[in-house]
Amino acid sequence: MAKRMGLMLLIVGLFVAAIGTYKFLQIRAAATQGSAFQQPPQTVTTLVAKEEEWASTLAAIGGVEAVNGVLVSADLSGVVSEIAFESGRHVAKGQVLVRLETATERAQLAQAEASRELAGINLARAEKLVERGVIAQAELDRLRAEARRADASAEAVEATIARKTIRAPFSGVLGIRQINLGQRLSEGDAIVQLQSLDPVYANFSLPQRDVSALRVGAEIRVSADQAGAQRTGRITSINSVIDPSTRNIDVQATLANRDGILRPGMFVDVTVDLGVSNRAITLPTSAIAYAPYGNAVFVVEELKDPRGKAYQGVSQRFVKTGRERGDQVAALSGLKPGEEVVTTGAFKLRPGAAVVVDNTVQPANDAAPKPEDN
Repeated sequence: MAKRMGLMLLIVGLFVAAIGTYKFLQIRAAATQGSAFQQPPQTVTTLVAKEEEWASTLAAIGGVEAVNGVLVSADLSGVVSEIAFESGRHVAKGQVLVRLETATERAQLAQAEASRELAGINLARAEKLVERGVIAQAELDRLRAEARRADASAEAVEATIARKTIRAPFSGVLGIRQINLGQRLSEGDAIVQLQSLDPVYANFSLPQRDVSALRVGAEIRVSADQAGAQRTGRITSINSVIDPSTRNIDVQATLANRDGILRPGMFVDVTVDLGVSNRAITLPTSAIAYAPYGNAVFVVEELKDPRGKAYQGVSQRFVKTGRERGDQVAALSGLKPGEEVVTTGAFKLRPGAAVVVDNTVQPANDAAPKPEDN
């Protein structure tokens, strides 16, 4: 009985060992086959890296502001008796815009002028009487004070009438009229926008790390969405403090705007020329694989597979990137001139991947792109 049991255990052991050996050999063959498998090559476009002159610039988004801009409003309350302007027209400094009804004030002025005239007559008579000793000097002084009071009353009414004639405080372009003839205005009611459009300010902000590179007088280039709305100007002021909430510094530049294309409130792209340049390898922005642990590119090289067979593949290079310029970005380190860099298709690559280069269609690589639909 014991001999039979031992024989059965031996047979079972041999069976298990045979199955284990078979599975081991099967897994090893699959692993060998997997290690020899290579993904099919990916189609990419490439560009030979080369050094170019790279002007140091700063880019920002800014807004346009008028050098002189105001909402013209009523200084005193009154009824609109005349509107002497048209919306959107250019006006000169001092030009009459609106007149308010002044019938009551003119009646008051006539009364004040009559009182002034009477006070003047009384004063002249008193001066002659004082010379003859008929009246005292104190009476003459009283009449002189009354004459000055009458003058002041008349001038006050004249000033009120003048304030009801609203004039342009400076030359500029009017906005859309916000009042109507016969409308009663209260003090401070809006009448029309007035903006001086030549020159204009371009206000923008830059990070605090760029403060040391900024200087008053530096040239800037401004472009807006409208075709042809491109201007050059110069920085005229740099704020003395940095915004503690954003850690940005406010900068203001002044630029000519003779045709009036740039309007207050318009967003613009601002490029600040720092006045220096250096050599850098320029790449399309599509060539850079941005990641938290570092930016990288893929370089096409001749590689070898595990069996020693040569093939065209890619290796990953970490690069230090500089500022962008249009479609381009500067690679400051990590690349050498003459190396073939993948410009599109990098997102689907891994180190050692096989590639096929097809440069029939290249990505945008312009330092100053001009979109057709701008």
